[in-house]
Amino acid sequence: MKRSEINALMEDADRFLREHRFLLPPFAYWTPDEWAANSGRAREIVECGMGWDITDFGRGDYARCGLFLFTLRNGRLENLEAGKGKVYAEKVLIVDEGQVTPMHFHWIKTEDIINRGGGRLVVKLYNSTEEGGLADTPVHVRLDGVEHTLPAGETVRLAPGQSITLTPGLYHEFWGEESRVLVGEVSSVNDDHTDNRFHEQVGRFPTIEEDVPPLYLLVGDYEKYVS
Repeated sequence: MKRSEINALMEDADRFLREHRFLLPPFAYWTPDEWAANSGRAREIVECGMGWDITDFGRGDYARCGLFLFTLRNGRLENLEAGKGKVYAEKVLIVDEGQVTPMHFHWIKTEDIINRGGGRLVVKLYNSTEEGGLADTPVHVRLDGVEHTLPAGETVRLAPGQSITLTPGLYHEFWGEESRVLVGEVSSVNDDHTDNRFHEQVGRFPTIEEDVPPLYLLVGDYEKYVS
């Protein structure tokens, strides 16, 4: 992805979030100089991967296969293993109409995906096999705490206010329907480097062509810009 495209997507996402009265924390808007000045006090943000996260999953077509995320809070896997400290994470996502996040599951993370407003969020579900394939067995899932049993490959349509709980090993793919969707994610600790298992090979983080300076730093930029 070109940095200019990422910058434009950041501005567009910020407008959309504000329209829904969803405000990002101050560090979202720090310049590289402000990051340098605050790096010693902001280690949790850097080490836990909090902040802007925009990806085309290596497909080169963000409109068709991509996702906007901002990680608002997150802990570390050692917190989860110890059962104390910050054992949770929270994200806000923007999913465009027809924009697919590819089929994947998480090895450890349990997450609630919540439609916070806009169109419908369509989620396709499969159990996983021991070999990492798509199972043909019925899927047992909770929607707003209510148990449902669905055929393999069934889609669930979440209207604004509805949510789904996705447990480890449960394959899911999702996209927006009718219009852009504001999505919340509340989960156990998130680790995008080790805890994602995509059914088909994708790039979780984009390769960036630096045609202009960054408007704001992505989580993938911290290594370069934050000492």
